[in-house]
Amino acid sequence: MSKKAINRLKAVLAEQGKTNKWLAEKLEKNETTISRWCTNEVQPSMDTFVEIAKLLNVDVRDLLVPTRNIFK
Repeated sequence: MSKKAINRLKAVLAEQGKTNKWLAEKLEKNETTISRWCTNEVQPSMDTFVEIAKLLNVDVRDLLVPTRNIFK
């Protein structure tokens, strides 16, 4: 089974001109962790998604790929 994109974190960061390093500093996380989230290798917890949404001033749903697109 191929790896499916579950989150849009990389795209939203790019749209806002923010970097993985910026997010890592704000969340006090390692840049490698952020990179793994951005490549959909692993996913942050829902609590972390909410925190990221607050930092980026977006709806948490903007950070997720709609499930109808995941299961195609």
